[in-house]
This record gives sequence, C-alpha cells and structure tokens, in this order.
Amino acid sequence: MHKELVNTSKAPAAIGPYSQAMKFGDLVFTSGQIPLSPDGELVNGDIVVQTKQVLKNIAAVLEAAGTSTNKVIKTTVFLKNMNDFGAFNQVYGEVFKDFAPARSTVEVARLPKDVLVEIEVIAHI
Repeated sequence: MHKELVNTSKAPAAIGPYSQAMKFGDLVFTSGQIPLSPDGELVNGDIVVQTKQVLKNIAAVLEAAGTSTNKVIKTTVFLKNMNDFGAFNQVYGEVFKDFAPARSTVEVARLPKDVLVEIEVIAHI
C-alpha cells in the first residue's frame, strides 16, 4: 500500500519531526492536535475553548486528507485534568453526535506547551 503525507495551512504546522497526518490505503492517521491556531499561536482558555480549537484543527487536517469528522473510527484523547472530562465531553459530543467513534481518554501529567487537551484520530476515506 501507498503512504502519503497530509499537510494543510488550515491547521498548525507540526512542532517537531512529524507530519499533521499520514494516509495509508483508505485510512488517515492524524498526529495529536493541540489548541494552536493555524498560524501556530497557542489558543489560551479553559477546556471548552481549547477543545473547540483542537477539533477545528482535526477537521482541517481530515479535510486536507479527503475525509471528515463523520468518518472518524477511533480517537485517543489526552487530558491534563480528568476533572475537565464533563466539559470536554460536551464539546466533543457536538462534533461526534451522529456517529460516535470508539475512544480512549486518559489523564496525563503534561502535554506539549502545557495545554489542557490533545486529540489524535484514525479515519477512513
């Protein structure tokens, strides 16, 4: 199978030696997205504000790959504080309301740039 890099200026560029996403066959694997604006500026705010930005970034990367959030089959969520789970879930549920993908959610000690949330997804084309 052929693998292909996915890049878009509608989401922040990678801040390390990785790509925004990779296509492999009819699957798309995104790198973890954090709440950075497309120009790379940190979006400050509570878990609601940060989650909305992360989900916008994911949608932009998936669009560049030729798919959408409606075709996500698995997400992995990293939260800085599990006490934010309820508020996070509210925003997450607005995007994944019709077809909720499988999901893992874990609390972590620290995330890049000390953000509150990071999400990676696997989607099909």
